Amino acid sequence: MELFTILYIQNKFIHKDHLRKANAEVTNQIIYHRMKEVWGESTTACASDSKHFGSWDQNLLTEWHPRYKKHGVMIYWHTDRKSACIYSQLKTCLSSEVAAMMEGVLRHCTDMEIDRNYVDTHGQSVIAFAFCHLLDFKLMPRFKNIGLQRLYRPEAGMNEEYPHLQPVLSRPINWDLIRQQYEQIIKFATALRLGTASAEAILKRFTRNTQHPTYQALCELGKAIKTVFLCDYLHFEEVRREIHEGLNTVEHWNSVNNYIFYGKNSEIRFNSQEDQEVSALSLQLLQNCLVYMNTLMVQEILYNNNQYWLKNMTPEDFRGLTPLFYNHVNPYGTFKLDMNKRIPINLKVS
Repeated sequence: MELFTILYIQNKFIHKDHLRKANAEVTNQIIYHRMKEVWGESTTACASDSKHFGSWDQNLLTEWHPRYKKHGVMIYWHTDRKSACIYSQLKTCLSSEVAAMMEGVLRHCTDMEIDRNYVDTHGQSVIAFAFCHLLDFKLMPRFKNIGLQRLYRPEAGMNEEYPHLQPVLSRPINWDLIRQQYEQIIKFATALRLGTASAEAILKRFTRNTQHPTYQALCELGKAIKTVFLCDYLHFEEVRREIHEGLNTVEHWNSVNNYIFYGKNSEIRFNSQEDQEVSALSLQLLQNCLVYMNTLMVQEILYNNNQYWLKNMTPEDFRGLTPLFYNHVNPYGTFKLDMNKRIPINLKVS
């Protein structure tokens, strides 16, 4: 009877839409109950990255990953700078991380307002810089190939304007092409914002025809925005520190996945896409609940004894403070053994 009850509850209530609402509610509570004296001012930045999970190979999402040398799927996370996950999405191994990045910023259902997003090298492109600018948030990537990046001149006839930057300067931006394709650019950006077209569909449309004038115009706009970002990235150390801090947070989120999702060798053992999404969203919900409880416990400890610990913390202590820790959690449950009692086994006497 208990098995049927569990199956009924699973089929009735454990649904991806319900899990998304639950995750949004928990995340909103985390943001609402945070004390700025402990965690700092409320942030409007998030970081995004993907994590590979093994899965069964008889479904449309599973692909062979060339880096991990095995079949699986990717879960793309969006976390804020204090470890609360605002959005997750299941994707194939070879799908665009740029599309997943934009979808997460646009489709999250939390109360958080995002004005910038940190990504690694795979999560950026000149098209991403253009769309993020049009959608009113900043793309802030960490480049592993920073030495290969180029800066674009703002106008023609400026070959001798910056003598010390000549090795990294490239051609001027084609502003006329951007003006000509302005209406089409806005049309695609509006479709992204309203959800009438997915980022994946728009990017695939352009990659099939890279000579499309709207695609070329978006590239020109993206190169201009990227040049401005690279100048800030190279000039300001605090910008580089901010990006590294944000990406370290999402990397830490990824490392905790294996601790919570320990069963079945951390594989998603479903061939149904909806069941796979339920697994991913359930993992997000468990980790968000862990962050929520840890946030409340840390605040209670720091405010005990007339704020003794809070008053003695240094800026370095606050910088290293995180609500995503799990050493106090027993994922396998608690088993009590009483050596003074015998197991009630009735032996049948013949």
